[in-house]
Amino acid sequence: MPETPRRPDSRYGNRPTMKDVAARAGVGLKTVSRVVNGEPGVTPETERRVQESIEALGFRRNDSARVLRKGRTSSVGLVLEDLADPFYGALGRAVEEVARAHGTLLINGSSAEDPEREQELALALCARRVDGLVVIPAGDDHRYLEPEIKAGVATVFVDRPAGRIEADCVLSDNFGGAREGVAHLIAHGHRRIGFIGDMPRIHTAAERLRGYRTAMEDAGIAVEDAWMSLGVTDPRRVRRAAEEMLDGPDPVTAVFSGNNRVTVTVIRVLAERSRRVALVGFDDLELADLLQPGVTVVAQDPAALGRTAAERLFRQLEGGPVTPERIELPTRLIARGSGELPPAD
Repeated sequence: MPETPRRPDSRYGNRPTMKDVAARAGVGLKTVSRVVNGEPGVTPETERRVQESIEALGFRRNDSARVLRKGRTSSVGLVLEDLADPFYGALGRAVEEVARAHGTLLINGSSAEDPEREQELALALCARRVDGLVVIPAGDDHRYLEPEIKAGVATVFVDRPAGRIEADCVLSDNFGGAREGVAHLIAHGHRRIGFIGDMPRIHTAAERLRGYRTAMEDAGIAVEDAWMSLGVTDPRRVRRAAEEMLDGPDPVTAVFSGNNRVTVTVIRVLAERSRRVALVGFDDLELADLLQPGVTVVAQDPAALGRTAAERLFRQLEGGPVTPERIELPTRLIARGSGELPPAD
């Protein structure tokens, strides 16, 4: 019987090697390599002994050399805005499912809406030689990725377009969805309609504001500055904006909220008041149909956004079209009651 080597301790950097596996199984290094890499030429009995040794020692293949040979890591990176946001959770899961179907590992991280953090994270992923990137931009200048793209890193932007470079992007129809949502409130008799959105430098917030303004203009309604508020989605800021619109001598009778986080805060503010105010939110949210009344929303399809972006990424990796495309997915108005309330006065 071959001598069984001492199992390496658990200290970092002292991992079992293929040589350890070979010694324990009583075979040569080439035999272990064939088993590890799924190559033919090993008898079932020998393969069983090698696999038992791998399991007993806790051996894991070091892919570094294989990566250097093949020039691919079978990994892609995803830069999100906020991992805790349900919208981005659904989007990220869809990207992961496509990656998994292609035998590829997904590595993700959150930019927290910070352009510097986005750049740091994206370049860190490139330094780890990911094959491609899916990026939800926090900033508006992505020239820092030009060297990586030229070096062959497939790159797709999702939810928002890239800034100052030409690249694939997959977006929702933010303008059309907001226009439809506000027109829905107007059709139910509202003329004093407030808009509370995210920071105006963000593409989605700017497009939704444009949709709001266009719907009001189409109806011949002059928008007052006091009806619009854009800024961070911090609940305190949103609450203050909603209260200012709802109070005073000429309060709004309806609110169009620019994303799901804004909508949650607005719902809380409205629940504290006796006067019923109509509400349409951009983005669906969990339990929206169980509230009284149910929350009318302009729904995106985050899973479709993620899936479409990931499929585009893998088409690039497989040698598909290299001309950048802008793909825009439709939104859907879901009427549940809050957006159908008539003006209270």
